Amino acid sequence: MGRTTDFNKQEQRSIFFRLLSYTTPYYKKIIFAFILLALATLGEVTGPILIGMFIDDYLTPKNLAYGPLLLLGGGYLAIQVAKSLITYFQQYKFQEIALKIIQQIRVDVFTKVQELGLKYFDKTPAGSIVSRVTNDTEAIKDLFVTVISSFIQSGFLMAGIFIAMFSLNVKLAAFCIFMLPIILMVMKTYRKYSARFYADMRERLSQLNAKINESLQGMAMIQMFRQQKRLEREFSEINTKHFEAGRRNIKLDSLLLRPAMDIVYFSALILALSYFGITSFNSPVEIGVVYAFTTYLNRFFRPVNEMMKQLSMYQQAIIAAGRVFRLLDETELAPKQKVSDGREIENGEIEFCNVSFSYDGKKDVLKNISFTARPGETVALVGHTGSGKSSIINLLMRFYEFERGDVLIDGVSIKEYSREELRNKMGLVLQDPFLFYGTVRDNIRLHNEKMSDEKVRAAAEFVQAHSFIEKLEDGYEHRVVERGATFSSGQRQLVAFARTIATDPKILVLDEATANIDTETEEEIQAALAKMRKGRTTIAIAHRLSTIQDANLILVLHQGSIVERGTHQELLTQKGLYYQMFQLQNGLVVS
Repeated sequence: MGRTTDFNKQEQRSIFFRLLSYTTPYYKKIIFAFILLALATLGEVTGPILIGMFIDDYLTPKNLAYGPLLLLGGGYLAIQVAKSLITYFQQYKFQEIALKIIQQIRVDVFTKVQELGLKYFDKTPAGSIVSRVTNDTEAIKDLFVTVISSFIQSGFLMAGIFIAMFSLNVKLAAFCIFMLPIILMVMKTYRKYSARFYADMRERLSQLNAKINESLQGMAMIQMFRQQKRLEREFSEINTKHFEAGRRNIKLDSLLLRPAMDIVYFSALILALSYFGITSFNSPVEIGVVYAFTTYLNRFFRPVNEMMKQLSMYQQAIIAAGRVFRLLDETELAPKQKVSDGREIENGEIEFCNVSFSYDGKKDVLKNISFTARPGETVALVGHTGSGKSSIINLLMRFYEFERGDVLIDGVSIKEYSREELRNKMGLVLQDPFLFYGTVRDNIRLHNEKMSDEKVRAAAEFVQAHSFIEKLEDGYEHRVVERGATFSSGQRQLVAFARTIATDPKILVLDEATANIDTETEEEIQAALAKMRKGRTTIAIAHRLSTIQDANLILVLHQGSIVERGTHQELLTQKGLYYQMFQLQNGLVVS
């Protein structure tokens, strides 16, 4: 279901800066948030200095002057209150910016998915795509909401603490600088291994989503063929791999995050206390300085520990962002149109000119296909499974790009019409129609507000759907659940038929559109189809030959080639493949 995504150091850096590019529209708010952060850091650093002054200047010499102490205490309290308020507004601003950025990324990802060609969806499980739009963007949100703001805040605080430490004791502060390479080395080691583990976790999560999606979509088949145990076993295997990847990362977290930093912190604390102890043999040491320095040391490691803790979320976010960006950079887009301004489909004449096509670039599924379908004519495509019928429809609808041969509409290459023009002038009805969540009326008009209720009703009456819709609770306002699960196959097909007729297309494309309709309803629809075909070009895939006997041209396909063509009677006279298929479908013995 896809390889494990593993990003090297350069790729991770590129991903991070690409994420930062999303902050550009909010640079003014970010600058304001930084100013608030600097003020909050100043309040954090000032506190220990004031306490140190109280200990050395007032408590130790027992100089408990009421006025200065009140001023000192009041100043300390005011600073803490101000720091709390500033921190609140600073964090609020950072999170507001972060949520807006994630909102934009989600819109970008969803928009990209709509632009991708069907070839991409053929090779990518739906659950994997859902995972990128939901789970991966959620992980990126954690990066902006928590990680970046925490890193920046910690960086400001560490810088302020170092300045304060140097103001207290230059030598000891200089010694403490040697801790930085050790901290950076631990961070580098953690990033190296955690990136691999998190990439594996993300891929396993994507596979879990794909398996869940597959199970939900095919639940009827799963229960009918008693496949529950097999799917439970497959799901359990993927889930176990996800668990193992998570456990490896927990082991790494347990070793390199808090425990490693605690060792460095206690080593620095021992160094500081030893220095003050040795110094006290030669000269007195101010207790306030000792308190302030050890407090700063403790506060210095607090943001370091916070950064190490956030490093775990950072790695998850970078891996998730990399997966999202790979989707955004996907080049398997829907076919591009070489649009000529104002070009419209007037008559709907279709001509395939020596079209050859391959899905994988290796094996041709269509070979030199040529035929013409004129306005008012019906061209039927018949053949065994895999003969190329659906591939012809896919190219005509511009679902896939083709390079060999051409498809003309009204004598102009299909590539030169705008996508909007093609979609407006072509009507497609599939064998298994898709209904959207909403009302029956919405499913017919497809939220086209310009289409009147009268036109919706007229389309339903035209395809014999009005009678069953009127019997529904709330009629045309009846709620349609996901995929129209509460409707019969025939009812779904009738609604899809009405949806197509409502647009008044020049070209009709029918993929065995009456396959799921009962015999009585099919006769009514066939009568409606006869009216629809007048003045329109119709391309119909047929599995039941009885439904296309009146077609103007029948193309018999075999292994991607047209092996026979003609009317129903002409093909029966030839006694070829079509004749054999007709005999079989009518229960006659083929000699």
